[in-house]
Amino acid sequence: MDLGLKDRVYVVTGATRGLGRASAEALLAEGAKVLITGREEKTVAEAVAELGPDAAGVAADNTDPATPARLIAEARSRFGGFDGVLISVGGPAPGFAADNTDEQWTAAFDTVFLGAVRLARAAAETLTEGGVIGFVLSASVHEPIPGLTISNGLRPGLAGFAKSLANDLGPRGVRVVGLLPHRVDTDRVRSLDALSGDADAARAANQAGIPLRRYGTPEEFGRTAAFLLSPAASYLTGVMLPVDGGARGGF
Repeated sequence: MDLGLKDRVYVVTGATRGLGRASAEALLAEGAKVLITGREEKTVAEAVAELGPDAAGVAADNTDPATPARLIAEARSRFGGFDGVLISVGGPAPGFAADNTDEQWTAAFDTVFLGAVRLARAAAETLTEGGVIGFVLSASVHEPIPGLTISNGLRPGLAGFAKSLANDLGPRGVRVVGLLPHRVDTDRVRSLDALSGDADAARAANQAGIPLRRYGTPEEFGRTAAFLLSPAASYLTGVMLPVDGGARGGF
């Protein structure tokens, strides 16, 4: 299948590693041009060098209100257009309800929630028919994950914002989609397994609850993201798609 991604231009945040990086790789493999972001100049430069000539990068902080306009302008300057954005942000601090501090909640709200909202609003102002806004969220949108209270609190709210935005932008032909990863084999998930004190046992227990009996790979997530962002998914909007090997209990 031709996804129709050739020469389309996307911004992918948090793309120096993990799910953002895998998504950028998949978009590039299908012929798109991608502007990636990360917090540090060095890691952004290293990622761009590895991703190849159709990638460019900007060190950016999602909490900075000036970041959205800067990224969109940079995408247009580097590649001559702007067709969509995938908003991927590192997960907030783990912890149970009694553990997380006000500072952790505030920091997570600024990065995970408000930073994403700002970027989505800026993209919405400039995207035309066929444009797309994607959010990397979490399985916690539907089912709270033990030990990830902040994620459980913020991700469902962001999914609600995304769904509202999809309704608002639909008449203009601009789509909004969300991806809900669960146990995908990234550094973040491995670190969460390690918090139990026995990472191997935690992984085995988690895999036992997944119908496919394994963790997903970043590449599998990236290919799913590339499809959702592509013109091939032109009649999908407002959807929050679990990428979880069937782990979600509901339909």
